[in-house]
Amino acid sequence: MNRKLLACVMVVLATGSACAADGQKARQAFRQMDQNGDRALQFTEIQAARAALFDRLDANRNGVVDNSEAQDALQRVREGGRLQMVTAEGLETQARRMDANGDGRITRAEFAQFIPDRLLRADNNGDRALSLAELKALRQR
Repeated sequence: MNRKLLACVMVVLATGSACAADGQKARQAFRQMDQNGDRALQFTEIQAARAALFDRLDANRNGVVDNSEAQDALQRVREGGRLQMVTAEGLETQARRMDANGDGRITRAEFAQFIPDRLLRADNNGDRALSLAELKALRQR
């Protein structure tokens, strides 16, 4: 698999383009991420969840998701029917932004620290947290 496809897989799994299909799964995911129980997702909580996701993707635990790991993740997303339509240009742009040091690899730290544009835009009041109202609005977009 080429670097472009690896980047696409990482971004699909990272940007909210792969979403819980039903409300129950979304509520369960929210409860798991809301570590302080304030009924909002702090960006730090989102980053912690992203780090945990990266750990599940990085099967060989080398700190980088390699081609075979990316292929496995893409296959799971496709089989689960969670892949929504996204543009290749959009995915590549997000992957480049995620790759903070520009080395062509997305490490655990880069993956975890990145807050996708979609989530940044949903933070209407700029408090670096997503309230229930902001999350509901995001889900309806």
